[in-house]
Formats: sequence, C-alpha cells, structure tokens
Amino acid sequence: MTKPAIVLDIDETSLSNWPAYRANGWSRITGGPCDLERGPCGIRAWQATGASKALPATPPVWRSAPGAGRRRFFHHRPAADLREAAENLRREGYEIYGVVLQPPGVTFKSAVDFKAPERRKIAEQGYTIILSMGDQDRDLRGGYAERTVARSPTPSYPAD
Repeated sequence: MTKPAIVLDIDETSLSNWPAYRANGWSRITGGPCDLERGPCGIRAWQATGASKALPATPPVWRSAPGAGRRRFFHHRPAADLREAAENLRREGYEIYGVVLQPPGVTFKSAVDFKAPERRKIAEQGYTIILSMGDQDRDLRGGYAERTVARSPTPSYPAD
C-alpha cells in the first residue's frame, strides 16, 4: 500500500451542528436564516457561520494518520459551502488535504449514492482508503474502504 488515505464525513462526525439542531427542537431544517436564541436555525445558514466545533473524539483519529503519503479527505456538504467548511475545519485543528463536496444542483436519494462513487474516485487515484468514518451507516456503504466506522454521535458531543 503506497498511498493510504482516510475519509471522514464532515457533519456530526468531524464537526458538530448541535447548536442548530437544539434551536430547532432536534429537527433538521435545511433552509432559512439561523436564530440560535429563538429558532428556527437553517442548517445551511448555521454552517455558513463557521462556528461548528470539532467533535472531541475525531481529531485524534484524524491526527493518527499523518505524513508519509497518508492523505486525509473530508466529504459531504454542498459545493457552495467549500470556503466556510474548509475554514471551519482548519480552525478546529484539521489539516485539509481534500474536501469532496456535493455538486451544485444535484440531489441524491441517499448519502451512499454520493459517497460511494466519491470514495471510488479517490481509490482510482491510487489511494487505499484504510478507514472511512461517518455518523450513519449510509455514510459508509458501497465499498472502497478497507475498514468503516459508524460512530454514534451522542456520547462525545459537546454540551454547547
């Protein structure tokens, strides 16, 4: 294996959106402005603030794959969020090698329909994905990773 890589989901694996979910009574509201005090909070508006915090358990996994040809990729946010996502990830201590984003104007029936082909593209570049981690099984299905970990978000989310 000459080019090992790891792939991590962004939301609820690398970064927490819990402040937005809490403002929404734990439901997902995609569009609209974000009012954390009174709600609702559109998840895209929240993500654009770049205020998401790293989930405590994830940066150590991320840092355990440094150097010597090992590459670390993030995936899954709409393409319009690239700048905010990259800045937020860096601010939370993640070194970014690659961010794979959902193409503009394209919707997928399931995360697996987007993520599995993107992992395949990484593999086709000569990488061996030694770990793919997400918060849901559908983040990981579809192959192209030697090991997958669906981490339960509840135990390690920060209180705020």
